[in-house]
Amino acid sequence: MEARVDFKGRLQRSLDDRGPASKVEFMVTRVTANAEAARQDYPFTDVMRDRSRAIRLHTLANLDIYLEEFAEAAEANGTAVFFAGDADEANRYVVDLAAREGVELVVKGKSMVTEETELNAALQRDGVEVVETDLGEFIAQLAGDTPSHIIGPIAHLSRQDCGRVMSEKLGIPYTDDPDQLVAAAREHLRERFLTAGMGITGCNLAVAETGSIALVENEGNGRMTTTSPRILVVFMGMERIVPTFGDLSVLLNVLARSGTGQSLSVYTNLLTGPRRPDEHDGPEQVHVVVLDNGRSSMLGGDLAEILGCIRCGACLNICPVYRQVGGHVYGSVYPGPVGSVVTPGLWGLAPWHDLPQASTLCGACQEVCPIRIDIPRMLLRLRERTVDQGLAPAWLGWSLRGFAKAASSPRRFASRERLVARLGRLGSRDGWIRRLPGPARGWTASRDFPVPSRRPFRQRWEERDHGGA
Repeated sequence: MEARVDFKGRLQRSLDDRGPASKVEFMVTRVTANAEAARQDYPFTDVMRDRSRAIRLHTLANLDIYLEEFAEAAEANGTAVFFAGDADEANRYVVDLAAREGVELVVKGKSMVTEETELNAALQRDGVEVVETDLGEFIAQLAGDTPSHIIGPIAHLSRQDCGRVMSEKLGIPYTDDPDQLVAAAREHLRERFLTAGMGITGCNLAVAETGSIALVENEGNGRMTTTSPRILVVFMGMERIVPTFGDLSVLLNVLARSGTGQSLSVYTNLLTGPRRPDEHDGPEQVHVVVLDNGRSSMLGGDLAEILGCIRCGACLNICPVYRQVGGHVYGSVYPGPVGSVVTPGLWGLAPWHDLPQASTLCGACQEVCPIRIDIPRMLLRLRERTVDQGLAPAWLGWSLRGFAKAASSPRRFASRERLVARLGRLGSRDGWIRRLPGPARGWTASRDFPVPSRRPFRQRWEERDHGGA
């Protein structure tokens, strides 16, 4: 994946047009409140978070073993397992399968990994119609849009926006009533489910001991996608695995609570191979595409912990930066704090070096993460690499070198304090600076800067030692 446009350009457009971001903030504020209530109501939250973290880190440390175990168990159940090194390999496998089986229509459940590989475009180039069936993804597809949130793809749209899109694209009378919009989508999608030759979905978690796939959803479209078409393809990031069903039950206890505030999602689907000879329902073929696409290069490094993420979206919902700008600003299928680590980790720091800067380092993401992933530590590490690789702005380098030189000498530091205090008073009014020069104007573009004190803390401390005021 390549950076679509300049990060600062996307950021400025978001700040100029607050409409989509304000809708995102409204949604995530409600979801965060629900999630916090769910955690408070569950007496085992901290225990389950500790166990979940242990499971995910243990699995990552032994990923080769569990992937091999999963593949053997899945193939024993009749599932075809394909390990794809990159997005092109993964897409080519599915495009070739569709061509070989004469598939003309594909229905899809929500899948971040297929967004990552841009599978839809690959299939469409080969003449295959692809229909998203998750309601949010369906509306985004109708609008020619992309998801802005991991679990709420159209968090940036209002119900009025959705009504206008569906009226224009489906030819139905305009309405912004959610029940009527859902009914219209169901009517439109039902025939697609019944006539599609292939269903494609993502994978929340896979169970190594049985070769099973777990899909968590709230709409039922995932269940239709995995059972109605003759062929089912599951796209799975190679890290989305747990050793046992017992481990799966632990993670399910924290996934919905952290993501949506539910005790458990409405549908938890467990898929273990194609239908048996004595069964009348379910797919005739099941294929699992296990995707690397840069993940193996992160294992064993200082960013490996981020692969423990279970994609609940809690870090996005709590992040003060994401709340203000929305997901499209990040330019990646993975936005927010987790995306600011995953994206440069998978596809290189150079085109994505701005993302680790899009954080206040307040630590809220780690506090709400059900796996307790230390995202702030990894953001700092990526910032350090940005400087080491010469990707940071030149002014940042010379300003930090100047500060280091001043801070290494008490006399120089004191003289700089006095100079800054004098200069600050020249451009201030009522104790505040309205406009700072150079790169610092980014601060005063949205808030005032306090005038430096005439008597800084160090001076007051010295006066205190000498009996001064």
